[in-house]
Amino acid sequence: GLSDIQEYYANTGALKKAAENRKAIDPSTGQRQKVTISVIEAFGNAEQVPVKDVEEVLRLEYRSKLLNPKWRDAMIKQGSGGAYEISQRMTAMVGWAATAEVDNFVFDQAAERYALDEDIAAQLQKSNPEAFKNVVRRLLEAAGRGMWSTDEDTLSKLRSQYMDADDMIEQGTKR
Repeated sequence: GLSDIQEYYANTGALKKAAENRKAIDPSTGQRQKVTISVIEAFGNAEQVPVKDVEEVLRLEYRSKLLNPKWRDAMIKQGSGGAYEISQRMTAMVGWAATAEVDNFVFDQAAERYALDEDIAAQLQKSNPEAFKNVVRRLLEAAGRGMWSTDEDTLSKLRSQYMDADDMIEQGTKR
């Protein structure tokens, strides 16, 4: 799917942003007009091929994979490789947020399911410390770049987790 592979947002998203940068500035908003991306997935009846906006497809993919507790638990059971997969999806989510619209609830729930859930965070950090650090880094990046709106308490927890993860990797100890 679109949330699986970085090339989708890197290529398609980059083309979208390039097209938006060529659009005129809307005098009522002071911003450039948006360019939409349509996604065509033809797996069945060729007579009824649905055309969807990329945001709709991403929303569905995030709910069915990254935000799905069953998917998360399956990745956790895989150990280091599963943690890496979660980490890569977080990177792709930030990539899509830079080029398309990713709903705030996606970031909220990703933070809750992977970083703020102490048990899951501990399992991720144990199985793949670099992947866990990337999960937290991407959440902080999204907030810092204005892609995700969250409260200061959440950001403070994430900053602390990031420092702990960094210390654990660099020094082999926990802060």
